Amino acid sequence: MQTIQSDAVVSFYYTLKNEQGEELESNQGHTPMAYLHGHNNMIPGLEAAMEGHAVGDEFTVTLSPEEGYGVREEGLEMKVPVKHLQGLPQGAKTWKPGMIALVETDQGRRHVTVVKMGRFMITVDTNHPLAGQTLSYDIKIEDIRAASDDEIAHGHAHGVGGHHHD
Repeated sequence: MQTIQSDAVVSFYYTLKNEQGEELESNQGHTPMAYLHGHNNMIPGLEAAMEGHAVGDEFTVTLSPEEGYGVREEGLEMKVPVKHLQGLPQGAKTWKPGMIALVETDQGRRHVTVVKMGRFMITVDTNHPLAGQTLSYDIKIEDIRAASDDEIAHGHAHGVGGHHHD
């Protein structure tokens, strides 16, 4: 029986809950998420918890902020031009405080939280929206396969549920 180890492509279903037990997101009933294990494509605590599991395994893992999206840091607010924000929620006409947006940065795309609106500039908090939270993941391992040479060279899973090259 194949288990999750470095250079395996893992497909899994998850439901993410906060400390209060509220569901934050889930891919149940949709396409499983796929990632290349051992290549830092997953938050550290979740990747560590996946190690050694097999297809069909179902488990729950609770992660501290340090094992998840990090501890919230003060002073990580910055102003960005309104036109640089991506991902306006469907049906919304304008950005409002508390909304989560995507912004292109030198380190790639990042999730930010809208703090304050201006006419042309918006103040955003660059902490990950889930930073500082204890999170619980309900996991079901759907599939495990050996990664291709291309996937290992690129450092991520390709295909359904993984990364797509244009």
